[in-house]
Amino acid sequence: MTTEQWLVVAVLAGVVALLMWGRWRYDVVAFGALIVAVAVGAVPSERAFDGFGHPATIIVALVLVISRGLTNAGVVQLITRYVIDAGRGLSAHIGIMASVGAGLSAVMNNVAALAVLMPVDLQASEQAKRAPGLTLMPLSFATLLGGLVTLIGTPPNIIIANFRQEVTGEPFGMFDFTPVGLAISLVGVAFIALAGWRLMPEGRQGRETRKETFALDDYIAEVRVPDGAEIIGKRVRELDEVVEKTGVAVLGLFRDKRRMPGMARRAVISAGDTLVVEGGPGDIDTFTAQLGLSYVEGEKHKEHLKSNDLGFIEVVAPEGARIVGRSASGMRLLTRQGVVLLGVSRQGRRFVKQVRRLDIQPGDILLLYGPVERLPAVAEWLGVLRLAGGEARPVRPQQARLATSIFLAAIVLASLELLPLPIALGGACVGFVASGIVPLRELYESIEWPVIVLLASLLPIGAALESSGATALLAEQIVVMSVGLSAAWILLVLMVVTIMLSSVMNNTATAVIAAPLAIDIAGRLNVNADAFLMGVAVAASASFLTPIAHKNNTLIMGPGGYRFGDYWRLGLPLELIVLAVGLPMILMVWPL
Repeated sequence: MTTEQWLVVAVLAGVVALLMWGRWRYDVVAFGALIVAVAVGAVPSERAFDGFGHPATIIVALVLVISRGLTNAGVVQLITRYVIDAGRGLSAHIGIMASVGAGLSAVMNNVAALAVLMPVDLQASEQAKRAPGLTLMPLSFATLLGGLVTLIGTPPNIIIANFRQEVTGEPFGMFDFTPVGLAISLVGVAFIALAGWRLMPEGRQGRETRKETFALDDYIAEVRVPDGAEIIGKRVRELDEVVEKTGVAVLGLFRDKRRMPGMARRAVISAGDTLVVEGGPGDIDTFTAQLGLSYVEGEKHKEHLKSNDLGFIEVVAPEGARIVGRSASGMRLLTRQGVVLLGVSRQGRRFVKQVRRLDIQPGDILLLYGPVERLPAVAEWLGVLRLAGGEARPVRPQQARLATSIFLAAIVLASLELLPLPIALGGACVGFVASGIVPLRELYESIEWPVIVLLASLLPIGAALESSGATALLAEQIVVMSVGLSAAWILLVLMVVTIMLSSVMNNTATAVIAAPLAIDIAGRLNVNADAFLMGVAVAASASFLTPIAHKNNTLIMGPGGYRFGDYWRLGLPLELIVLAVGLPMILMVWPL
């Protein structure tokens, strides 16, 4: 290998290792790798930021805006209103929810599809008195399957299409992915609905309601002792009578940012102390009112909660949310937004830190307290998903029809090749903004910037991998090691390797790494590169084995009460279905 090849491979290996480690967010890793690659000469400085103007990056950003528009207009709510019925049997409910989720994911971002369907599924679970853990994972996996159906269904498809354009001068079209993706989705959704949900862990099946899964009685909250409170001078154990009546457990006491030993049963309460309690929102509220306590961090902040119309909102923090990796105190949530982080639920775990200083993790369920009219906006600002409280926006059928018409017009224009896809989608975004479907203040908030930075940073590294000859060298090694195998078997090996990568790192990054490798392998075998590119597209989106494989998997972890090892139970059979259905379909539609 030449020095340039060694440098590119080393940078890429570092990216893979850091993404698998998961300590730093993927966009930071990718952008840092780009800077390193430029510094060592692996990527020409004049090409460093080409990825930010790459068609794939632009299309991904536009699809995210369109997803927000379809959601804002109430298109999804109208669909779910007519097809979701909590009175159906479990298998039928899963089948319908999975079908709707897959269908929506074919035309909008799959994270957005899950975000609008998850509250519906949680409400249905509560009404039917069944564990949401039985239905959330099937719904999440169905949205991933649906993304395989069209070009805009998932970022890996967009990346693969643009790699094909660089090689052949012609990208994959909007529905070129449909024959293979639709076959996999149909079989996968049927399996999930008929048998797959039965593979969920017994512990999830035994829970009866949503309340028992991420239990409202499992919130860890903190309340402050203001000056003049009646309990000043009492010991914590003297609160037992109120504790018993309200159902709240006192877990400890903080004084001057220091936790008192044990559960501080003998500690004498002073003004300014913070009690750490466990309970449901209503119980905590009753406990706080009876003892004259406060939710705020200090008297100097009391003006932020003057409204008489105060309430709670439950939200879940997805990966990439503004608050993930940060604390409410560090974000100055109260002073900036007038809202208190009252409680955090993390699969029953208790914390040694005060709630407001706790770094939030993906999948955490947060209990926010503040003025009712501000809570939805604050949830949106934090990048979290509402779990309860109804629809954030009223459904307006006329606006929904307008949004659908604009979107379909863009798809038709792009499919008939009357306009390039980025231009058609860009026109739809302009239409959404001009009609007020996506307000200007939400335009840039709609775009998932970490994914954009990840993609834009890795594309120049992927180009350097190819231009340096490193991709050709890796492809040669794979072909040599697979000597004696047919091209179809080598394609299967490539798909398995891609699936393994997508299980531990972002599927966008997986597609960027695997696509040039697929092209080189096909070239060495002198077979149709389209088949190998389709194999990578399918495998990169088959992210079912772990909660870190895809944001949707992380998003359901807390509300579903899942553990890390739960995902493979349903995920592994789905991976096998993807291979068993996908490979023959690829060979049939895109013969070698």
